[in-house]
Amino acid sequence: MSSKARISSSSVTRSPDQSADGPAPPSYVATTARPPEFIEHRYQLEDSKGRAWLWLTVRSRSKDARQLPLFFDRDAVSGTVEVDLDKAEGSKGVSISVTAGVTAVGQDEIKFMDVSSELWDSKSSSSKLKGKQSWPYSITLPTECTVPERGKSKQPEQVYPLPPTFSERASPAYIDYKLVVTVRKGAFRVNQTLATTFVYLPLTRAEPPSPLRQLSYREGSPLVGPDGDPEGWKVLPSITVAGSVFGARQVELQCTVAVATPLTYALGSPIPVVLTLTGGDEQALDLLSTPSAIRLHLVRVRLVGSHAVQEETGGRSNNVFRESVGSAFFWPSDEGAPRAGMRVLQGELEVKKGLKLGFVFPRFSLRYMLVLLPFQAPGFAPAAPAGEALLSERVAVVSANAPGVVPRSYAPPGYVSPEEGDYNTAMGYLENGNQR
Repeated sequence: MSSKARISSSSVTRSPDQSADGPAPPSYVATTARPPEFIEHRYQLEDSKGRAWLWLTVRSRSKDARQLPLFFDRDAVSGTVEVDLDKAEGSKGVSISVTAGVTAVGQDEIKFMDVSSELWDSKSSSSKLKGKQSWPYSITLPTECTVPERGKSKQPEQVYPLPPTFSERASPAYIDYKLVVTVRKGAFRVNQTLATTFVYLPLTRAEPPSPLRQLSYREGSPLVGPDGDPEGWKVLPSITVAGSVFGARQVELQCTVAVATPLTYALGSPIPVVLTLTGGDEQALDLLSTPSAIRLHLVRVRLVGSHAVQEETGGRSNNVFRESVGSAFFWPSDEGAPRAGMRVLQGELEVKKGLKLGFVFPRFSLRYMLVLLPFQAPGFAPAAPAGEALLSERVAVVSANAPGVVPRSYAPPGYVSPEEGDYNTAMGYLENGNQR
């Protein structure tokens, strides 16, 4: 039977609220908020004469039935399957399944989830069914899955949180979720399937910031720095910034970066940063404390292959894909005028709302890092290569802020977030040879 699938009409239905509590990735806390309305998506399969004979409906959290169905962690994928058995001659059974897999470009898909439900089996049916038949279904999405290490079947299976859907143009790997209806045929006949891809997003919250930072957010008062609020900051190891000033002399300054903790940040929220420069060369301090001289980036790192679950984000360049997805901007700190031998700057880096959530999963992972590149200022020639990271720190990007926490920006009026091109150009990760 030659068949083709179509999307048809849709409607809005109500569904009971469902909890999202449960296991979550390390440093993440699962959210519980659920919108009350579900959209109904409807798909159908037609025979060679254009007559529909198989229908699939599914209710999801999408805002529009023309979009792909959307589900959060622990949601129930539910709806109905309808078959016109008079047009589906020789049918022996109907089943529905939720499948998921990761696919690297040029390789076969590796399935990590396959949950099926038998809707009808002719062998167990008390009478022969005719005409249109309809069956409801409901499959609850798990929060975790077990994945054997590839090529090591004797090794114990590892448990991982379900990764989010990932699909981007020219991506080296993809993560797909599908809902598939299968109509089984008799011997020597091909089964018929009707399927739709859907979007899976685990909902995660940032951990709450320090009490002093929460108080600053509520009252709109200035943030307390690392000295007054050590609980609220992670002070990264001090680094030496070396180079020459106007080609006349070599200088060395000490640079310390403090990042607001916990290191989990919600989409659409700022990452507060404090940068301190110290040294005996006042001219060099003035040059490098110019806000435009500082290059602190939020870098997205995609790892493809057998090393994807490893903590180290190094490896062969053709399996590691880095790109800047945000840049920090700085201004002189409110804590006082510049002091001899020291400059202190306050900064922010916006976590853009459109970023993908990070995840760690076999064969394909996505992480985020804060990366400081060598300073760039007129009259200063850094000793380090332009693309060499002076320091880096792993951070997590999550769905929402901690309950009751509303971060605010402290950037002075007129400050604009810089472009990201300088990092990608310097590191060379957008060249065609690395995009495969």
